[in-house]
Amino acid sequence: MRDDNTIELRITPPIISSLFDDVEHGVLSPLSCLREFDHHWILEFDLPLVSKKDIKVTFDGNSINVEAKLKEKYSEEKLGKFTKFEYFKKSITLPGKIDSKKTIAKFQNGRLVIKIPKKVMGHHIKIE
Repeated sequence: MRDDNTIELRITPPIISSLFDDVEHGVLSPLSCLREFDHHWILEFDLPLVSKKDIKVTFDGNSINVEAKLKEKYSEEKLGKFTKFEYFKKSITLPGKIDSKKTIAKFQNGRLVIKIPKKVMGHHIKIE
């Protein structure tokens, strides 16, 4: 915010967003998509070069954490520096209460799809 109470918006071009990968530790941030429905969320991750047995999904409150080890090191050049990546890792905080015990996940063709039910805080009372 500047002195005249106006707000400055800074838009990061997509090519720059790749800088948010953890280059020092060899960790990539996978592409993801979160969709909300009436009673659940669907969270999808693109995890190419990953085996199902090497994926770990955990919850911490309303945050879901996904970690996956690559089958082989992935190398690329970013801003003139050659980097090797070994893992995917991403944490997403959901906007409401979740029922982690009823969550289901499916991994197929490099795509992890997680269905996360919303936690019902109340219930209907039948009036007779």
